[in-house]
Amino acid sequence: MPGFADSFWSGDYAAGLGVLFGKLRQGVMENRQLLTMARLRAEAEETYGSRLADIAPATDKFSGGFSRDDGATVRKAYDGMRTEMQDAARCHQRIAQNIRDLVVNPFSRWCDAHEHRVQDSQDELQSRTKAHDRQAEVVRKLRSNYFNRCRLVEDLEEENNLGFQDPETSPSANQHKIPEIKVQPLREDEVSDDEEIFEIGDEVYQPEQLKKILSQMLSAIKMGETKVPILGTYINTSAGSDIVEFMQRDMAISSVSYAERIGQDLIANGLLRLVGNVGNTFANSSKMFYQWRPKAFKIAGIAEKKLNRTFSFPVTGSDGGSDSPVVGTVSEYLANWNVLSNRDPNETPPKRLQREAREADEKYKVAVRKLDELRCELEQAIFVHLKFLERCELDRLKAIKTVILDFSGTIGNVIPSLQATVDRMVLFQETVQPASDLRYLLENYRTGSFVPKVVVYENYYNKVDEQTFGVDLEARARADKKRVPAIVTTILTYLDHHYPDLEGDEARRAVWLVDVPLAQTHKLRAKVNDGRAISPDVFDAFDIPTVAGLLKLYLLELPDSLVSAHVYEIIRTIYTTSAADATENSRIAVLQQTLSQLRLTNIATLDACMNHFTRLIDLTSADEEYIAALAASLAPCILRPRTETSLTLEEKHSARLVRDLFAHKDAIFNELKRMSTLSHSSSVGDNRPRAISSDESNRKALVEERNRALLEKATASRSRATSPAPGPRGHRRERSSGGPETRFPIQTSPTSTERNRVSLGSVGGIEGRLKRTSLDVPGTEGSAAVSDTLNGSAPGKSTDAEAGEKRDSGSRVGTKFVGGRRVTSSPPLDSLPIRGVTLEDKPMDD
Repeated sequence: MPGFADSFWSGDYAAGLGVLFGKLRQGVMENRQLLTMARLRAEAEETYGSRLADIAPATDKFSGGFSRDDGATVRKAYDGMRTEMQDAARCHQRIAQNIRDLVVNPFSRWCDAHEHRVQDSQDELQSRTKAHDRQAEVVRKLRSNYFNRCRLVEDLEEENNLGFQDPETSPSANQHKIPEIKVQPLREDEVSDDEEIFEIGDEVYQPEQLKKILSQMLSAIKMGETKVPILGTYINTSAGSDIVEFMQRDMAISSVSYAERIGQDLIANGLLRLVGNVGNTFANSSKMFYQWRPKAFKIAGIAEKKLNRTFSFPVTGSDGGSDSPVVGTVSEYLANWNVLSNRDPNETPPKRLQREAREADEKYKVAVRKLDELRCELEQAIFVHLKFLERCELDRLKAIKTVILDFSGTIGNVIPSLQATVDRMVLFQETVQPASDLRYLLENYRTGSFVPKVVVYENYYNKVDEQTFGVDLEARARADKKRVPAIVTTILTYLDHHYPDLEGDEARRAVWLVDVPLAQTHKLRAKVNDGRAISPDVFDAFDIPTVAGLLKLYLLELPDSLVSAHVYEIIRTIYTTSAADATENSRIAVLQQTLSQLRLTNIATLDACMNHFTRLIDLTSADEEYIAALAASLAPCILRPRTETSLTLEEKHSARLVRDLFAHKDAIFNELKRMSTLSHSSSVGDNRPRAISSDESNRKALVEERNRALLEKATASRSRATSPAPGPRGHRRERSSGGPETRFPIQTSPTSTERNRVSLGSVGGIEGRLKRTSLDVPGTEGSAAVSDTLNGSAPGKSTDAEAGEKRDSGSRVGTKFVGGRRVTSSPPLDSLPIRGVTLEDKPMDD
């Protein structure tokens, strides 16, 4: 059963944590209820004992009676009843005192400490979440600003290209339409993106947040006028010591140095300025005065105080001051005077726009990096607090179990006559199962597993050279010029080389199941998340489980899982089908057809990972228990639903898929290769979507005809040499060239604007492939192929056999058109050589 650290996550972090803290606050109320019950029982026992103690004095008030017959048996019975009542009174009073000493007082202190622990964790995580959300909002605004600047630069360049063409390329006079350039005005939401952001101290404030703070400062801080010789009188001024005193009193600023730094930031943002001295330094001094600028009053929404008298020349008084209402210094007015209103007078408008775009780009990059750091720190803090809170909740349940036992013991040790009640109370105590209650909480209130959502830097020109984690898998592979991203092959190769350094197979198997601290994994992530080539030397400073955890974190942070989420419902259907309706072979066949819909990069990466894990399982002789634990650990990395719900949290389809990939890796990926070979051998460039056919009645004949056509193409290609070099960038290939040398289209992500690229494969028979028996994952020069997989048919398209059957019905009589040629006979399937394409992890030519 997963713990708190893998159960209360959500896309915005706050929703999952809100559910958890709601349950923890419910636990705090349960503590108070139990404490109130114990306190009231102690008060009831105290009252009952007091009333019993009052009986004897009340009967002794009677004169005569039993006091006169010392030897009578009735007197002895009366004295016995009187003594028993006094003993019962003392017993009940002792019960009340024991309940207070053993239950109420210690449990009350423990409840207060537990409530403070929960509240402290909630406050810290809430503050971190708000800081992350504020930075995410800043990133959104800076991204919008950067894109707007880039659009302006593009519009200007397009205007210049169309407006200043050469005579040969300019529009001819007989053309009816002359191109018009229309500059669209900025929308209101784009204009609002330039809203000013204030960085004061260690915080970033929006105008609305700063408005509340400034309104309090302008209302609470003492403000007056300051006379400066020669220059005149400055209004709306406050002493530096008064400003610092307000910060320490109302803003909870503990140190004077930090308050001075906040004051300096107020000066830097144009809200304050020093008067009567040179410079603009803020200090905690009663002799240094600072004037509140009109900008501060404007943001705070408070009317600025004005001088009532008119302008007059300075007249020096007896105090050496001046009555001049002049506000500001001459040097400041001259410093701010710019005739051209431009930072660089020689800068042209195109250069200015380009400079602003570059500056906006740099600000956006810095903000994204800061957001990524805040996200990593937030996730680390959440992991630490969730594990801590899980221990706290388990301790609370154990404490309640102990309190019930102590509560029953205080009664049972004093009054044996209440033994039946005590026995039932002990039975209640024995029914309390802390582990079961914790499991119930997790089963009913889980919000989601740990799947980090990375906010990546989106370059306007679709470059991914400066980041690795969170980038689309195919985009990263294209940037690395590899079929498998370099980070995957580098990690797997490094692990293969260092498995022998570990002591025993148990330690090697445990590499993928160790609970590595997220802070340690993020530390390694920060060293390799730069988009550049990864040197294995960077891993030497970390242990082997941390390197393995880095690969799992990389797969978790992908925008889509390795097995795309769009086939999740198909996988669910495969594993929810009744066992009586589907055998294992039919299930594997459907899995092959489903995985063939994935992109080539996804299939190659999945095959590289499965090669590594299956070799690890075989060479370390792993048992079924380890295979199940490894599959459960890797399941979120391999297949995740697009949206996680309470239903998907309980589903085990991803783990069952991983186990099938372990058990049937060769069969699945060999079939994927065969399906891809058949689909590309008879491709005629028709990319129109076709319906999926389920008619397999004529499959064998169609396969024989397809292989015969492939053989004819191979024979024809021997008569001419085909260059493997790629064509020009601007040329669009509509079909593959050459015989068995097929080019495999790689489906780009939906957000990509580039044309579909293709890469060369190499021809080879099944018997010619290399078999690996060691724990090595080739990824460097001179190593074997990373994967032998092939891309399957795209989603929504039928196989070539089905398409051929739709195009020509003559296949039933031995006649068929394949590749534009008429086929009248087909050789037997067993007589043809098996041809395939091997994917090599080498630089892509295009």
